[in-house]
Amino acid sequence: MLEKISDEYEVREEVFDRTTLIALYDLMNRGYIDEFYGVVSTGKEARVYSAVDSNGNPIAVKIFLTWTSEFRRGRMKYILGDPRFDGIYSSPQKLIYAWASKEYKNLKLAYDAGVYVPKPIIQHKNIIVMEFIGKNFKPAPTLKEYHNLTPHILYQILRQVRILYNDAGLVHADLSEYNIFYYKRKPILFDFGQAVVKSHPQAEVFLIRDINNILNFFRLNDIETPPLDDVLEYIKG
Repeated sequence: MLEKISDEYEVREEVFDRTTLIALYDLMNRGYIDEFYGVVSTGKEARVYSAVDSNGNPIAVKIFLTWTSEFRRGRMKYILGDPRFDGIYSSPQKLIYAWASKEYKNLKLAYDAGVYVPKPIIQHKNIIVMEFIGKNFKPAPTLKEYHNLTPHILYQILRQVRILYNDAGLVHADLSEYNIFYYKRKPILFDFGQAVVKSHPQAEVFLIRDINNILNFFRLNDIETPPLDDVLEYIKG
């Protein structure tokens, strides 16, 4: 089965290395993954695949690359100051596993707080299994791809940021039109690996950047937006 995955989707060797294959085999034996359908997204640090579990439920499987130096360079600003990463900087594999664990835990915190996010299912080594957002194994449109933007959608997103901040105690820290789905009339936030707790020394900087990213995107689409200070007051209120 695992050889079939590599052959069928022509994934690069570094994605399905021996360690990852063993982890996938374990998840398949436990019923979390039954069959893969295809690649949903690719990046320098991870790949996301559509799949089904043993009950036929659609799922998304995110697999972090275990070799890439891009990961370490790009993510250190989110890791420094986080006690979950103490003592693991010298081990790339441990760093990747800890990052996958961090994303899963952040996603679970957000989900449990009522934020619109994909439901987290399990994290194992460099793999995260979560709810698939979309239909017929086609992912939902991102905000960037959605063509019927309104002021109401802006409000919906800011409300999710507010719940994330106040109820989950998190700042997304990389929020933009590229990591928000708009599906079934709801904004669904994803990619939570870089999210930080409110007490992180850079949390305020990341929050302001998140808000500016969203406000600027809506302004570019000719939608009037409130001032940054008013939005910050709303988010923290």
